[in-house]
Amino acid sequence: MKKLDANNLVLLKGALSSVPVRRSLPNGSDIVQLELTTRDATGTARSVPIIVHEPFGKDDFTSWDAGTEIVVVGSVVRRFFRSGAGTASRTEVVAARVVPGSRAVRVDRLLDEVAHVVATLDAA
Repeated sequence: MKKLDANNLVLLKGALSSVPVRRSLPNGSDIVQLELTTRDATGTARSVPIIVHEPFGKDDFTSWDAGTEIVVVGSVVRRFFRSGAGTASRTEVVAARVVPGSRAVRVDRLLDEVAHVVATLDAA
């Protein structure tokens, strides 16, 4: 289990915009790409790309459907890559934890963990 980084910590709740996609990278590792739609208090939708590095545990994200509610904790990264037009970048969340929103006990444990990490910042 990845340690949460209190200096780059993001917590998101929303619904999957599309079905998760598993990809194998050239280095042999696997990732799962998620696209999350969040809504603010006014109902404005925002789309957030999320990357989950494998192995990740017992959840098989590729079995989840679009519309599945999830809670994600991770860190924000900006990735640079070559494209046809030169160098491009993409900002995305690298997930440390992903929990189905329907699992209330797991969501509560995750929120407790985040609160503990944030509290360590206050103590410093």
